[in-house]
Amino acid sequence: MIHSAESGYTEAAIRAKISDGTWAENLVWRHAPDNRVVIDVRGYENWVESTIAPKRAVRRLPQLVVSQKERVSLSPPPLI
Repeated sequence: MIHSAESGYTEAAIRAKISDGTWAENLVWRHAPDNRVVIDVRGYENWVESTIAPKRAVRRLPQLVVSQKERVSLSPPPLI
């Protein structure tokens, strides 16, 4: 299967995506007049783009302000 070499998916993975509906008929793939399955490259590329999650913004935690008197050491006590 030519698309297997181009996409990196094995033939079995391509058949699974078609049979389980991950790739929509007439959008990502279709039957040729001789009934062979052919992949629409633009449809495949659109599917790839639609599955890429947008980068999430990094959430910064608020700064905790602690006075010098309130500081606590997180180090274990010294061994004597």
